[in-house]
Amino acid sequence: MTDQAISGIDTSKAQAAPKGLMYAWHRLKKSFGTPTPYLMFFGIVLWLGTYYLLTEGWKVPRFEKIPGPVEVITEFFSYDPIWGTSLFTEDFHTNVYVSCRRIFIAFALATGLGVPLGLFMGWSRKFKDYTFPILETLRPIPILAWVPLAIVMFSGFETPIIFLATLASFFVTTLNTLLGVESIDESYFRAAGCLGSKKHHVFWHVVVPGAMPFIFTGLQISIGVAWFSLVAAEMISGDYGLGYMIMDSYMVNKYVSMVMAMISLGFVGWITSAMVRWGGNRMMQWRVKALALEGR
Repeated sequence: MTDQAISGIDTSKAQAAPKGLMYAWHRLKKSFGTPTPYLMFFGIVLWLGTYYLLTEGWKVPRFEKIPGPVEVITEFFSYDPIWGTSLFTEDFHTNVYVSCRRIFIAFALATGLGVPLGLFMGWSRKFKDYTFPILETLRPIPILAWVPLAIVMFSGFETPIIFLATLASFFVTTLNTLLGVESIDESYFRAAGCLGSKKHHVFWHVVVPGAMPFIFTGLQISIGVAWFSLVAAEMISGDYGLGYMIMDSYMVNKYVSMVMAMISLGFVGWITSAMVRWGGNRMMQWRVKALALEGR
């Protein structure tokens, strides 16, 4: 009897399993066998159709002054835009780049500070008793309330905006990480103790993996919170960025450019959330496989 028969595993199929880009292409083709992509497409078409009818078709009151999708798309892809901003103008690319650079810096700082803090708060009851009251006192303060203090504390335009986005993202990341640690079943700690594991081994092999699903769920929420905090800060004290572009367009009645910036913000935010989700799936292959076995 061969080793393959003994193990009961078809090694030829295991070796033929798609990997890397082939695996991504395999999953993409498989998804078209489900109703999900078609429902997504229908949802987008329904949204665009409703948007068109409200603004350009029926011109419903309170919507007739808003630029319609035809006008926005025409301006967005124009080489010679009427309002001065399109996909092919330098200032549009500059605003997108500046906002993305700020968000990545803020998100990296919030993740680097919030995840360890949340892990230690969940791991040590004494440490949580010291830090949790401070966190819960500062967390309800709206980000806009921090704007004057940020301007006083930091010079220039860049640092106050990054500080505000980091602060908003930090609270979400820390709290979700804390909840992730507290959600771990106590039996895992007892089992690790019975096997003679030391504290730092329990931390790295029980606490961190056990909190991972909550951490990446928190990071997806965190990057969304960072985006709307960033845009609010750019509207108030920015010189570049999508938030600044929205406010500047509104002040000079360039409503088409304002809607273009809002839609661009939505797409960029969706892409960054997808990147976080992809990173989480890559780091938690065990969870992805478990959900696949459950048919989820």
